[in-house]
Amino acid sequence: MSVQNPVFIPGPTNMPESVRKACDMPTIDHRSPTFARLFKPAVAGVKRVLKMAEGEVIILPSTGTGGWEAAVSNTLSPGDTVLAARFGMFSHRWIDLCQRHGLNVEIIETPWGEGAPLAAIEAALKADTSGKIKAVLATHNETATGVRSDIGGIRRAMDAAGHGAMLFVDGVSSIGSMPFDFAGWGVDIAVAGSQKGFMLPAGLAILGVSPKAIAAMETAKLPRTFFDFKDMLSSYARGGYPYTPAVGLIAGLAHSIELLEDEGLEAVYARHHRLAEGVRRAVAAWGMTPFAASPALYSDTVTAVKVPEGCNGTDLVQLAATKYGMAFGVGLGEVAGKVFRIGHLGMLTDAMVLSGLAVAEMCMADLGWPVKLGSGVAAAQEHYRGTAPAMALAAE
Repeated sequence: MSVQNPVFIPGPTNMPESVRKACDMPTIDHRSPTFARLFKPAVAGVKRVLKMAEGEVIILPSTGTGGWEAAVSNTLSPGDTVLAARFGMFSHRWIDLCQRHGLNVEIIETPWGEGAPLAAIEAALKADTSGKIKAVLATHNETATGVRSDIGGIRRAMDAAGHGAMLFVDGVSSIGSMPFDFAGWGVDIAVAGSQKGFMLPAGLAILGVSPKAIAAMETAKLPRTFFDFKDMLSSYARGGYPYTPAVGLIAGLAHSIELLEDEGLEAVYARHHRLAEGVRRAVAAWGMTPFAASPALYSDTVTAVKVPEGCNGTDLVQLAATKYGMAFGVGLGEVAGKVFRIGHLGMLTDAMVLSGLAVAEMCMADLGWPVKLGSGVAAAQEHYRGTAPAMALAAE
């Protein structure tokens, strides 16, 4: 018998059936008014999710990494300096991408498990009296360690330093699941992907671009063709793309945003926080802790669970997949083997999360880890029972 267990990786996430069906559509002419009618609601919806007051939304056939590349290649020139803290695998990968593009990256080395270091960012910007730093790169939600950084705090640090750098934010595993305030935080480019909070298959890089970043395109000298924002915006004005778009995914994106807004974005964020808190209480009941250095840093989309001494988190992930048909995330980079990751974002319910916690416990018991079966599940159950929102009953 074929079974489909929910996945507990930090993306791609579980898909609502209606989103999957929205992507399943016949071929249309992507240069026709039919496509324009489909595309415009997706763009307008992304602006609302990001809380953009002005600027443009760019939707590329790609992934979050392509979104990063598009962000730097459209706004910067070879030899430009950018400022970035390295505190996890995804902040590291963005730094690596910039270095491969011939940019000078001023790196603030930060322990994994910590968030973006606000004081160090402010100090680096104050020390840059010549204004050589063109952009600050920030990872909102470090997926490898389960750490959420304070993007509003980074904006305050930039303002306190009186520095005019642009602010680029990786929101791939936060946007659509955790509060994001493009306008309020003074973000210049936000990067998201279709396969996380938007609950779609991988295949779209979704970017919010401020007027300041659009103006930077005029002097940017890094090469770009497929990712050229000018080509995209010129075609947008005619209701289309400069090349063939991912039509089905764009249709799915419009529907996904409709689902998020029907639930209410604040309710979506509250649901994610509630589910995440249940996971964290389960982790505590197991006698373990999240890898994030403090509760203020805990992510509401992924928890990296620090495993007991002498245990290997990768063993649990592999056993869950082969014996129970369930997917968790392995530790990456410096935390490989030291953690396993529970993704709790996208389409998830109490019951789905409890199934993942139960399987994780069975794997721990199978591996001889010091855990009492049912302890984490019970802790999460108590939290969910006490915080369950009232369900709206359908009219008869």
